[in-house]
Amino acid sequence: MLMSRPKHTASKTRVIILTADAEFEESARATFNASAQIELQVIKGTLPEVAENFNIEGATVVVIDLDAAHEDEMRALQGFMAATGTWPPVVVITQAFDTEVARTLLQMRVADLLVKPVPPIELVRACARVAKAPAGNETKEAEIYTFRPAVGGAGVTTLAIQTAMLLLNSGARGPASTCLVDLDFQHGACADYLDLEARLNLKEIEPRPERLDRQLLEVMLSHHASGLAVVAAPNRPAEMRSFDPEMVTRLLDLVSTHFDYVVIDMPRTWFSWTDSVLLGSNNLFIVSEATVPGLRHAKQLVAAIGERLGDSPKPKVIVNRFEQRMFSSGLRRSDIEQALGESFATSIPNYYNIVREAIDRGVPLESVKPGNKITLQLKKLIAPPAAAKPASSPDASLTKKLKLSLAR
Repeated sequence: MLMSRPKHTASKTRVIILTADAEFEESARATFNASAQIELQVIKGTLPEVAENFNIEGATVVVIDLDAAHEDEMRALQGFMAATGTWPPVVVITQAFDTEVARTLLQMRVADLLVKPVPPIELVRACARVAKAPAGNETKEAEIYTFRPAVGGAGVTTLAIQTAMLLLNSGARGPASTCLVDLDFQHGACADYLDLEARLNLKEIEPRPERLDRQLLEVMLSHHASGLAVVAAPNRPAEMRSFDPEMVTRLLDLVSTHFDYVVIDMPRTWFSWTDSVLLGSNNLFIVSEATVPGLRHAKQLVAAIGERLGDSPKPKVIVNRFEQRMFSSGLRRSDIEQALGESFATSIPNYYNIVREAIDRGVPLESVKPGNKITLQLKKLIAPPAAAKPASSPDASLTKKLKLSLAR
């Protein structure tokens, strides 16, 4: 739920505090209730206990008291930050200072960190400081579509490229700014499929990710003739490296604030930055092939993501290159639906001759055969009919839109 800034001009500051510490609660009440300009709400409990019903509507600042040594509390905070974005700002109170914890909180975009015992004046100053961020600093958030393979050779890159092309051409008044990001730094193929030069220089930005700004990003973008922007690094097939999460999240943070749509082609390997990317995705697709092992891997991956990251990302499975022929003993659609259950999104028909020609020419599928069945099926998934969409909530500020948990 990406929260918007309060539209009212009332002079009161609304502070919401979540704590299970009775002593800290008493101190906070005594501190904030002394001011008529502050409206205080205290919610008792821990974040994992109240996460589903943690209503922060109208808050100016949110203070979360947690025990960073408890993995479930840190995981709940990560999901909360990914869901709310940078407004309202969050001040975290911890039991003790730890450099690794501080780094993790920085990557989550927490506004400030205080360590117990917290002097009342320091808590007031922290809340006042983070609440002063000017409204003009708000950044738009891209709609993020992430594709991750369940098995090797499932066709993730083809589906990611075609999805990016569909989103690019979805604007009512011309192309919508769209960026395709290839995060497979070892075997990425997005640039090759589109016949582009991969220009992302990882060696230049890895030592100092903070150097990456809009100007440098523009230099490292590749541009397709269609208008699609592509972030891709030259392949390093002999190097198996796990890049600093700060570099990856900084890159995605920048991309997500400068494009309407971002499509991410993920590698199959799970890296230290994978959690943040999955949590920040608005639409997460697991791509499998129509085989029994493929469906098993897809189902296992969906379950693993749920166990690791909770309910924030809702992965859906796309079964690629599906063929169902009469009198064939192969898998039927009903078999796939039964195996995957609610996580099944759709099946994509097998027209490899069209795909192969598009790859060889470096063009989208529509340039090879307009109205092909692969594009039509993806279009149903990416842009369903308006009638099928649920009615929008009366309060748009409570619309859930996941955001990347990123480092600056």
